[in-house]
Amino acid sequence: MRTKNNVTLKEALEAMVKESKLKNGIDEVRVQEQWFKLMGAPIAKYTQQISLRKGKLYVKVESAPLKQELSYSREKIKTLFNRELGEEVIREVVIM
Repeated sequence: MRTKNNVTLKEALEAMVKESKLKNGIDEVRVQEQWFKLMGAPIAKYTQQISLRKGKLYVKVESAPLKQELSYSREKIKTLFNRELGEEVIREVVIM
């Protein structure tokens, strides 16, 4: 039985992660793990680097045609990842 001031361990850990700098690192790892699943092997094959800083997803690709194609799909990528992660982690996608 919980009283007004008691919280579950899960709630306490979520609050701690949210208030600390750990959240950014955890979100970045979650995005990197989902990249292959959501974007598929052909795109993941040409992806050199994926990083997340202050709500911006930076994706470095080695193929110029793919870079152009992904640039046109930035909003779709943002929506896809935010839906998969269950929260708005990505505010902008930058293709490099």
